[in-house]
Amino acid sequence: MTDHPGITVVRRPGETSPAWDGLAALLAAYHLRTEAEKGRPVAGPDGLPHRYRSEVGDPRTAFVGDVVLVALEGSTAAGCLVVTSPSAGVSEIKRLWTDPGFRGRGIASALLGDAFAHAAESGAGTVRLSVWEWRTGAIALYERFGFTRTPSWDARDRLVCMRRAV
Repeated sequence: MTDHPGITVVRRPGETSPAWDGLAALLAAYHLRTEAEKGRPVAGPDGLPHRYRSEVGDPRTAFVGDVVLVALEGSTAAGCLVVTSPSAGVSEIKRLWTDPGFRGRGIASALLGDAFAHAAESGAGTVRLSVWEWRTGAIALYERFGFTRTPSWDARDRLVCMRRAV
């Protein structure tokens, strides 16, 4: 749970949770924006690379070994984040996204806080993430939460890798 008024963070939403209903749309928006920022805009989810289409089409299967967090404002899915299971004491944060209509309400902060709590409960000592260098607002948020830049574990150009202790 979160201490941000009006926001509920749901971990591993149940089968009938409204969190699942909005998750695919959040993931689609995240991936569509990312492709556009890379200079490869696509018209809709069907134009996304297969890996991302499968996340949008069936997030339960795509993230079966991970923990999906969905932030709800009322019954509306307003943001999401995925935390991987620890490997060698390290979990990874992926797909942090807040619907633009809900930004500025502490949703990303609530999701990150819950992600850290989950990582600690799962035995991770470190959390890492990667973010595109042009997402300066996201990088500033991560730095406020104690992430520091680290040598890249990913060969993609313009990707910033960061980590922090849990």
